[in-house]
Amino acid sequence: MANKSNSVTRIVGAAALGLMTMTGAAQAWEPNKPVDFVIMAGAGGGADQIARFLQSVAEKKSLTTRPLVPNNKGGGSGAEALIALKGASDPDHTILVTLNSFFTTPLRQEALGIDVSTFTPVAMMGVDPFVLWVHKDSGVTTFEEWLEAVNASDDYIMGGTGKGQEDSLVIAFMEKSFGIKVKYIPYKGGGAVAKDLAGKQIMATVNNPSETKGFFASGDVVPLLAFSDERLPAFPDVPTVKEKGHDFAYYNQRAVVGAPGQSAEAAAYYQDLFKKIYDSEEWQAYMASESLSPLWMSPEDQQAYWGVQVDRHKELLSELGE
Repeated sequence: MANKSNSVTRIVGAAALGLMTMTGAAQAWEPNKPVDFVIMAGAGGGADQIARFLQSVAEKKSLTTRPLVPNNKGGGSGAEALIALKGASDPDHTILVTLNSFFTTPLRQEALGIDVSTFTPVAMMGVDPFVLWVHKDSGVTTFEEWLEAVNASDDYIMGGTGKGQEDSLVIAFMEKSFGIKVKYIPYKGGGAVAKDLAGKQIMATVNNPSETKGFFASGDVVPLLAFSDERLPAFPDVPTVKEKGHDFAYYNQRAVVGAPGQSAEAAAYYQDLFKKIYDSEEWQAYMASESLSPLWMSPEDQQAYWGVQVDRHKELLSELGE
């Protein structure tokens, strides 16, 4: 009898263990349909390029059970993307590639009712510096020559992504700090900005290096000034704005965030996914080739970083009259 009892106990125990294993597996969340990978800018810009590269690494390494589907929503300086995330019908299958308009657009458009602290931190993939560019045919090869050209023109035209966000803030800083005046044309994405500079539709830009890389390689554009803390390895002869007497540096965040209301299980899945991508040889090489600075953060540090950046951009917008 005892032996039979022990056998039953072992069978029941094994069945219970099997049930526990199945339950545990069920608790490990993973997407069960394609993930809406929203991009807070138009096609061809830095955010778009990064999103599609991240998606390609995930696909190449079979890191996801369902595909990340890039979805450009750059309207209204990124307001379209923020609204889409806030109203996502399935937060667990909705993530966003952000830039600094994540901070500036809610500040400039309060009627949107966007509170970035309600979004879900996933991954800080790095930060992107800004560089002042002109067309080679301008004949301008130094920042000082550029200042002379702007002051000599009654209608100097620059282009940038959006209004009251990254590009326009950097340009507004130059106007205030160097006593110049330009006409600013806003675009939906950095790719279009870089293309129009190469086509001489505008006279100068402050694109990120990744957005202008192809036109620089072909010799169409010339870098004049970097808005980074130190000279960029890819452009060692290009001075920083700090070398011109102004203690200023400005970087675009390259981050992934989840929709408000995303479950802790889904957030953990995406945090693990993008940490694997961040640590990959592919992403490390991409950062080096595109002049991105590494800046991994924990979810807690990312939340704190958002708070600091919101405060900083409030000051910038106020100081520069944006």
